[in-house]
Amino acid sequence: MPEIPSPNESAAPTREHADLLHTLAMHRGFLRFTTQGLDDEQARQRTTVSALSLGGLIKHVAEMERTWADFILEGPSAMPDFAAVAEGDPAERADEFRLLPGETLAGVLAEYETVARRTDDLVAALPDLDLDHPLPDAPWFKPGVRWSARRVLLHVIAETAQHAGHADIIRESLDGAKTMG
Repeated sequence: MPEIPSPNESAAPTREHADLLHTLAMHRGFLRFTTQGLDDEQARQRTTVSALSLGGLIKHVAEMERTWADFILEGPSAMPDFAAVAEGDPAERADEFRLLPGETLAGVLAEYETVARRTDDLVAALPDLDLDHPLPDAPWFKPGVRWSARRVLLHVIAETAQHAGHADIIRESLDGAKTMG
């Protein structure tokens, strides 16, 4: 696992760092809230035509955030081989979005909390959000594009918020509970 840099004493986290982390924490909270009071079977349940489940969404978002935090530290070498992913086993890819036998909601929530703490520590320790790396080769990235730590965080926030919305719909379909009113 890549090491989080030690905080540079002359570079305390800025208001921008704090704003990004606050926004990410808010959307993580919305996502986690959708699982309150559920058991593992409910967390596995598909309630829409999509293959998504609440446990699977938590699992996916944790892995996505971990991968992008690694990218901030290591650059494109931290990312998977996207050509292999695109050509890989669709069932294996689908497993990334489901709570599998042997996995529990409590387990994926605990892992998500660990990932979140690590990301928060990493961002707080970054002296400069302009630190950037080239994106890895992938059909969905333009060649030669670089993303700063700031851009990565904005992407993680957007993906977390999008999946929190998916989770809200799944939970409402499951038992009528709503995240927001």
